[in-house]
Amino acid sequence: QVQLVESGGGLVQAGGSLRLSCAASGLDFGGSTMAWFRQAPGKEREFVAGISWSGGSTIYADSVKGRFTISRDNAKNTVYLQMNSLKPEDTAVYLCAGRIGLVPLKGPYDYWGQGTQVTVSS
Repeated sequence: QVQLVESGGGLVQAGGSLRLSCAASGLDFGGSTMAWFRQAPGKEREFVAGISWSGGSTIYADSVKGRFTISRDNAKNTVYLQMNSLKPEDTAVYLCAGRIGLVPLKGPYDYWGQGTQVTVSS
């Protein structure tokens, strides 16, 4: 059974930073493409960042480019999202996603975590 468990969310002031983690189990993590999505209240889920199985390729939404960094540690079966210069519009539930194999970084994805809340105050 595949499990993706996010952590690291919280309340932060605008301009601050947070680091999200997603611990994976039950899948071939080193052979999986991983990503972060987010969903704000009343809005559709949107792609934030994706990373290839090796970490050699990454892609970001224009809204977070230059502020967020996705990375992974295959030895720890964990993917990270470092978020800097946070803005109130970054407030959302952040979800980790994964799919086995070499797939487009923006998806689609097969496996999803429950999400972690990020709230940025102005």
